[in-house]
Amino acid sequence: MTAVVPTPSRRSVELGPAVELVSKEEGHRQPLAPEFVSQHDFSPLEVAYDFGRVRREDIESGPRNIWRYKKLLPVPSNVEEIPNTEPGCTRLVRADRLAKALGVRRLWIKDDTGNPTHSFKDRVVAVALAAAREFGFDTLACPSTGNLANAVAAAAARAGWRSVVLIPSSLERAKVLTTAVYDGDLIAVDGNYDDVNRLATELAAEHENWAFVNVNVRPYYSEGSKTLAFEVAEQLGWRLPEQIVVPIASGSQLTKVDKGFRELGQLGLVDESPYRVFGAQAAGCSPVSAAFREGHDVVRPVRPDTIARSLAIGNPADGPYVLDTVRRTGGAIEDVTDDEVVEGIRLLARTEGIFTETAGGVTVATAKKLVESGQLDPDAETVLLITGDGLKTLDALGDRIGPKATVQPSVEAVQSALDA
Repeated sequence: MTAVVPTPSRRSVELGPAVELVSKEEGHRQPLAPEFVSQHDFSPLEVAYDFGRVRREDIESGPRNIWRYKKLLPVPSNVEEIPNTEPGCTRLVRADRLAKALGVRRLWIKDDTGNPTHSFKDRVVAVALAAAREFGFDTLACPSTGNLANAVAAAAARAGWRSVVLIPSSLERAKVLTTAVYDGDLIAVDGNYDDVNRLATELAAEHENWAFVNVNVRPYYSEGSKTLAFEVAEQLGWRLPEQIVVPIASGSQLTKVDKGFRELGQLGLVDESPYRVFGAQAAGCSPVSAAFREGHDVVRPVRPDTIARSLAIGNPADGPYVLDTVRRTGGAIEDVTDDEVVEGIRLLARTEGIFTETAGGVTVATAKKLVESGQLDPDAETVLLITGDGLKTLDALGDRIGPKATVQPSVEAVQSALDA
């Protein structure tokens, strides 16, 4: 497999403060390009920057979406003028009732269900689309477990681009419908996400005009997750939380949240205070949690078997870097059963009125487990990332919830049911 995917042109691009790509393992540097693996050490590439001076006032005067942070992202300076779904600036909710249920003192929910397609994926896709446009692509594509499929199809429709989306054929019906409605090319593949991802990598090498957001433009796409860190810090009054719990699929989101916090500190936008990063996985797909628990540096692939399908990546690309981040910050990684996932969904709903998908159930249930095991400090200010809407994974609730009773249309019947 070649690390370099051919593109329509090799023209120079202007991506704001981004100056080059650097390999994660040995730090080899190369020009900005739609490439995702270093030709020198075969490790993933990420974006390196020359930020210059960035002030809080510059950010606060920006638009109410992720482009307020454009000086910290690999996007052109006029990015807000280009048609896009304008994600970001979602709620940070003070979660006192959930805090009491979990036994922690100060708890916040970063509720990313309010994005245009109701998940955090709108953030990463918006950045990927902006970069892809600069590189001369004309088709937006992806392999997906669901949320990314929604975001790519919607973003392409908004931009007037073609979309090509590959999904496992077993994907939840709600996520299929909420992708198909945008009328792009949606292809279901017999296999799990890892099968679909391998196919996407092969297709990216065959189609020079296709920007696979999480393959050939992955270094730019993944930077969109930093905006979660930027928003949390800004919403807390320009300071960092002491603890944050992040769900793990590929692992990119967790590493980029950490990168976002570090960049804010390096730029003097926040005090460089210590924080701990915790990872959350479903037990039916927990290769990173297993590696952490066993003290390994290598993440062994697994075959996913969990209701948390948006996290069902058995061979997570950023797994080793998740381990590095969590260990460096003094955090931990845990996993929870499907039953615990459902209870996590219900607990968040009944305490804070937020209906999350299964990934959010994983995050809440893992936070509970981390508190009970003494790994998460109950006295430290904590943020939980809720990354998707519960309407996308209704099947996970099955017959577990419903009316408390069915009665005749009379006051007496209702009262009798309530008394019972």
